[in-house]
Order: sequence, then structure tokens, then C-alpha cells
Amino acid sequence: MAKIQIKQIKSKIDAPKDQKRTLEALGLKKMNAVVEHEATPAILGMVEKVKHLVEVVK
Repeated sequence: MAKIQIKQIKSKIDAPKDQKRTLEALGLKKMNAVVEHEATPAILGMVEKVKHLVEVVK
């Protein structure tokens, strides 16, 4: 599978609890943090859920 890098670009302060937990599950704890994951359907679904808080970096 391909690797993707996910960067948190917005704060999770006003986000609902489920979106905060999704960010934590992705391994994002701070602004501008970048994590690398395999592009599995589960990971892509989590990215889609918080797409307004993150961006996918090549």
C-alpha cells in the first residue's frame, strides 16, 4: 500500500469529541504535526471525517 502523510492544519479546540478522538487515533496531537500512515480504507475514512482539520501531504 501507498504511504500518505497527514498534517493537522486547524485546532481541535471547538471540534466535537468524536473528531478529537479521530485526530488522536491518527496520532495528531499538536498543530502542524505530521504523521505517516498506510493508505488503508480505515485511515482514509478517518481523514475524510476530519478533512476540515487536516491536509494530506505528498
